[in-house]
Amino acid sequence: MKRFAAALCNILGILILAAVLGSSLLLTVPKIFGYEIYNVISGSMEPEIPVGSLILVAPAQPESIIEGDIIAFESADSVVTHRVVENKKLEGELITKGDANEKEDIKPVPYANLIGRVERHVPYMGQYMVIYTTNVGKIYMICFAACGAMLNVLAGRLRDRAKKGGKGSKWERESEQL
Repeated sequence: MKRFAAALCNILGILILAAVLGSSLLLTVPKIFGYEIYNVISGSMEPEIPVGSLILVAPAQPESIIEGDIIAFESADSVVTHRVVENKKLEGELITKGDANEKEDIKPVPYANLIGRVERHVPYMGQYMVIYTTNVGKIYMICFAACGAMLNVLAGRLRDRAKKGGKGSKWERESEQL
């Protein structure tokens, strides 16, 4: 029974650590390849890009943006994702529109505000990204990883105890002799 408990603790610990590591890699690997990652919080691009999606934005030269491209750009204090309706190269600005909006955006996007072209989007993964960007979420992930590590330590101790024939620690064996 002790060997089964040790194996179960070991498997659970490894699964928890793999989940934390794997989920962290989902958000760091794209950055290694030069992408910026953002969470979509408005429905202006639905149904193409639903609210809560994770978008991967690759840097792009403003002159290379063509009609129909989906771009990310800075507007006030936020990042907006809209489709390009027209690239006015002489004026150095992009005319954009959200797919769910009836009209084009009021203000054109200056080339300086362009972050890049949206290369991919993953529905609902943006909500998951929030876990890693808030302090509470980071604390939860650290605690989750610590639980996985503690389960692995417990598995090792249970295996050691099973090898010794279940007699417990040296202190427990000495106290039984008294």
